[in-house]
Amino acid sequence: QVQLVESGGGLVQAGGSLRLSCAASGIDFSINTGAWYRQAPGNQRELVAFITPRSSATNYGASVKGRFTISRDNAKNTVYLQMNELKRDDTAVYYCAAATSLVLLQTGSGNWGQGTQVTVSS
Repeated sequence: QVQLVESGGGLVQAGGSLRLSCAASGIDFSINTGAWYRQAPGNQRELVAFITPRSSATNYGASVKGRFTISRDNAKNTVYLQMNELKRDDTAVYYCAAATSLVLLQTGSGNWGQGTQVTVSS
């Protein structure tokens, strides 16, 4: 059974930092693209960042570029999202996802976690 379990969310003041973790099991994580998405109430789900299987490439949404960093540890089957300089607009449920291609994730396919709430207060 495939499971992706996020952790590290919570309440933080604007300007603060959080580090999200996503532990995968039941899949060969090392051949999967890992990604973080987020969805705020009333908004569509948006891609925050993704990282290719061997960390050879990363990419970020325009709103988080320069503030967030995605990384992975294939030995631990884990992908991370370091979030710095948090803003109120970053408030959302953050979802971890993994699939053999980003195209699959963009269509909602692949494997997804249950989400972790991040709330940024002013």
